[in-house]
Amino acid sequence: MEVDLAVSNGIHVVFGPGAVGTAVTTELLARGERVRAVSRSGAEYLPADVEQVRGDAADPDLVRQACEGAAVLYNCVGAPYGHWGEHFPQIWSAITAGAAQADAKLIVTDNVYMYGDVHGKPMTEDLPYAATTRKGRVRAQLADDLMEAHASGRVRVAIGRASDFFGPRVRAAFLGDQVFGRLAAGKRPQLVGDPDLPHSLAYVPDIGRALVTLGEREEALGNVWHLPSPAPVTPREVVAMAAEAAESDAKPQIAPPLMLRVLGLFNSDVRELREMLYQFDSPFIVDASKYERAFGAGTTPMNEAVSTTYNWFRDKH
Repeated sequence: MEVDLAVSNGIHVVFGPGAVGTAVTTELLARGERVRAVSRSGAEYLPADVEQVRGDAADPDLVRQACEGAAVLYNCVGAPYGHWGEHFPQIWSAITAGAAQADAKLIVTDNVYMYGDVHGKPMTEDLPYAATTRKGRVRAQLADDLMEAHASGRVRVAIGRASDFFGPRVRAAFLGDQVFGRLAAGKRPQLVGDPDLPHSLAYVPDIGRALVTLGEREEALGNVWHLPSPAPVTPREVVAMAAEAAESDAKPQIAPPLMLRVLGLFNSDVRELREMLYQFDSPFIVDASKYERAFGAGTTPMNEAVSTTYNWFRDKH
């Protein structure tokens, strides 16, 4: 739909209406907010009352225009897995500048790569940034830049960090097409690493609710928050729940490290995954108690989340 950006007032602007951005948009609409979504190609699946702006979030002029009249911005932009260092600094810089000019709050979606390998220790927000991977170092620098911008008074920021996430529209994740997609296609799901270690998993609708809460609460600003997720489960348990939803007795295939090295020669996504395999070699626990004390938990039960996710994948086949 066409929109006069110059006269909009108090709009919540969502950059990147992918899986997380769509969850944020859905939650904002449920709370009666006006929403503007910014993406390169538009999103036909968004409700008609969402204002859409097509353009590149790395373009400062486009972002500045899209931010006019904004109350809160949500940075949910993704980028090709192997090109974070090229794309994210430009995108985050442009969105941060747009928030500063509009005097809008900026709520940023993040992950936990910057902590590096914590060897099974629960991850809390006060851990040092000790990443040795390229993608982890990119995330660490982005977070440092944002917190410096907040500390200087340039912009009001809150960062919401989620563990590995899953849910409707989440395809390029270790529980995406390789688990839910393959089950929906009648194939055996595939896993990497040790399938019997506990792993924190965040359900996308829960992420959306938590990010919107950060946008509503002044005390959220200037902080990093680990977003709530259900109690950790093992990947094998997730597959069992998904197989039950699919009325299947399929058992997971476990990809050995050698196979991933070989596949990485031909597949760039697999090649990029290899440096992150430490996440599947020891317990991977994200502690969200800081957020829960401040705002409550309110997560979806894991079996319900898995069933809903499988149904979405099934309906796409």
